[in-house]
Amino acid sequence: MVEDVKTAPRCRGVGLGQPSYVWRFGLERRLSLIRRYVPLEGRRILDIGCGIGTFVRRLREFSADVYGVDVDQERVRRGATALPHLAIAVSESLPFGDETFDVVLLHEVLEHVGDDRLTLGEACRVTRPGGRIVIYCPNRLYPFETHGIVLGKRYVLGNIPLVNYLPDPLRRRLAPHVRAYTRRGLRRLFAGLAAAPIVHTCVFPGFDNVAARSGLAASILRGVLYPLEKTPLRNFGLSHFVVLERQG
Repeated sequence: MVEDVKTAPRCRGVGLGQPSYVWRFGLERRLSLIRRYVPLEGRRILDIGCGIGTFVRRLREFSADVYGVDVDQERVRRGATALPHLAIAVSESLPFGDETFDVVLLHEVLEHVGDDRLTLGEACRVTRPGGRIVIYCPNRLYPFETHGIVLGKRYVLGNIPLVNYLPDPLRRRLAPHVRAYTRRGLRRLFAGLAAAPIVHTCVFPGFDNVAARSGLAASILRGVLYPLEKTPLRNFGLSHFVVLERQG
C-alpha cells in the first residue's frame, strides 16, 4: 500500500513508530523473555516510549510503581485516562532524578528517537546501580524492513524485503524514519555507558498478524523459527534483545 507521507494519518506518525495497542501473543512472549533476566515484582519500572501504556498496564500486574513517558501527547493523554504515572517527555531529557528506577524498558523505541546515544545515557542515569535496562530494537540482518519505506513523497507500507541489506546511504534514503542495528553497532552505542550487557540475543516475530488470518500458518512459522533462536541463525531474527546492568 502506498500513501502520501504528509497527509495520510497512518504516515504522520512514521518517525515516531506505531505503539502496540493490543496485548497479544508476541508481546507476552517478549515479556516472558524479560522475566528470565529481570525481576519485576515490586520494582520501580519506567517504560520509555510507552504510547498509550500497553506495556505499562501489563507491568502493573507485577508492580504498582510503573511509569511511562512518550513524546506523543495524544497517545499519553489517551493512556492517562486509565493509567497513572504517564507523562509527556522526550527520551533525551527524562523528568526524573538520578538512580530512580530498578528497571527501564525501551521496547522498539531506540530506532525512532532523535538521539539514540543520548537516550541510552538518560536511561542509564535514571537506573539504580544493579538495575536493568531492557532494549528491543530492529535487527539489521532481518530480511525485511517492517516499518515500510519512503519513495519520494510516498510512504510504502508493509514488510519490504532486503532493504536492511543495502549500503547505509541507500538504506537511509529509503528508510530515513527508522534505524536498524547490527550487533557491532549496538556494542559501539553501549561503549562509555555506566552499564554493561549481560544478555544480547535476537528474537523472531510473534506473527500475530499472520495468526489473525491463519492460526495454522502462524503455528508453522513459530514452530520452524523459534527453535532457531537457540542456534547461530538467531542472528537473523526480527529484533535484538539486550539487557544492560547498571554499574555502581
